[in-house]
Amino acid sequence: MAIFSKTCEYAIRAVFYIAHKTVADGSRVGIKDIAAGIDSPELYLGKILQDLSRKGLISSAKGPHGGFFIEPAALKRPLSDIVEAVDGDSLFHGCGLGLKQCSEIKPCPLHNEFKDIRTRIFVLLNTTTIGEFNTELIDGLLSLKK
Repeated sequence: MAIFSKTCEYAIRAVFYIAHKTVADGSRVGIKDIAAGIDSPELYLGKILQDLSRKGLISSAKGPHGGFFIEPAALKRPLSDIVEAVDGDSLFHGCGLGLKQCSEIKPCPLHNEFKDIRTRIFVLLNTTTIGEFNTELIDGLLSLKK
């Protein structure tokens, strides 16, 4: 079960992959390498990466030594920045059943339980940074492929 959209899943995995490559050897990474590294469709990933670059989460350079990379300051940004850039904030504020009328006054059947889960996810994504998993990725302890 996934809590993020497919686009958001690819975005998070791509940012982790780019951060890993940037920190490991200072390299810039091309779309083909990223797509292969995270098992994502190349064309779809290209659109995601352009959007993330426009929003300042990753950087890109054109030319023969171009590619995607991440600035050191971006490694300190929380994962919630990626989620909000791609999916908005509905994960943090929306109804677990997708109802528009769900509220504290008129809750859906899952409201109270989902509110607790949503709060835990919010805390996790706001306290976990983009660069936090680099050591484990470099050491091969974590995977970005399904």
